[in-house]
Amino acid sequence: MVELKTAAEIERMRESGVIAAECMAEILKAVRPGVTTRELDAMAEETIRKAGGEPSFKHYRGYPASICTSVNNQVVHGIPGPRVLGEGDILSIDLGVKRRGYHSDMARTVPVGAISPEAKRLIDVTEKSFFTGIENAKKGNRLNDISQSIEFTVRAAGYSVVRELVGHGIGRELHEAPDIPNFSTPRRGPVLKPGMTLAVEPMVNFGKSAVIWLPDGWTVETADGGLSAHYENTIAITEDGPVILTMI
Repeated sequence: MVELKTAAEIERMRESGVIAAECMAEILKAVRPGVTTRELDAMAEETIRKAGGEPSFKHYRGYPASICTSVNNQVVHGIPGPRVLGEGDILSIDLGVKRRGYHSDMARTVPVGAISPEAKRLIDVTEKSFFTGIENAKKGNRLNDISQSIEFTVRAAGYSVVRELVGHGIGRELHEAPDIPNFSTPRRGPVLKPGMTLAVEPMVNFGKSAVIWLPDGWTVETADGGLSAHYENTIAITEDGPVILTMI
C-alpha cells in the first residue's frame, strides 16, 4: 500500500530534507585526499544533531554509522572507517535525516581531488539520469515512466543500471512502498498521485550491472571491479509536478 502524505506531512519531510541537504553540503566541503571516511561520518552526525535531526541510518537494521561512504567500485552501503581517501578516487555519500517523525534520504557521488574524464562522465550521467527520470514524476503517469527514463539515459551513455537495488517510498519509515527500479519492468507500477513521496536513486555502473555483497553484510561492489556512481533525492508528487525536498 502506497501511503499518500498530507501537505503538513510533506512540510515535515521538507524540514528533514533541508537538514540533509545542508549536512551534505558541509560534508562535500570536507572531501579531499587524506581525509578518512570515519571523519566524514563523525562530521555528518554532529551536523545533523546540531540542526535538530537524527541520522536515519544509524542503527537501522544494525547499520553502525550515520552515513554510507562508498569508494570507487563500491556501489552503496560502504561503512565509514579508517579508509583514507586518495587523489583520483570517487566517493558516494548517502545520508538520511529524521525530523519530527519523518525521514528524508539523499546521495551524491563526488570527486576526490582530480579525477579521470571517464569518472567525471559517469558521475555526470548518473545525475542527469535522475533529472530525466523525475521529468516523468507527474500526476497520472506510472511509476515505470520514471524507471524507463532513467534506464534510457544510462544505456544511451553506454553504462548499466544496478538491478538488485532500487529506490523506495519514504515518509514515517525510511523505506516504504513502492519500490522504484532504475530500469523498465513489464508491470508499469502504480499511478503517480499527489502526496506520494519517493526516494529516486539511480545507481549506475561503468561496466556491467552485476553486483556482489561483501562479508560485512552491507557493502555492495560492482562484480567486475568497475566504477559506480549514485545520485538520490527525496521528492514529492504534487498537483504541479515533482518537488525535490532534499534541497536547500
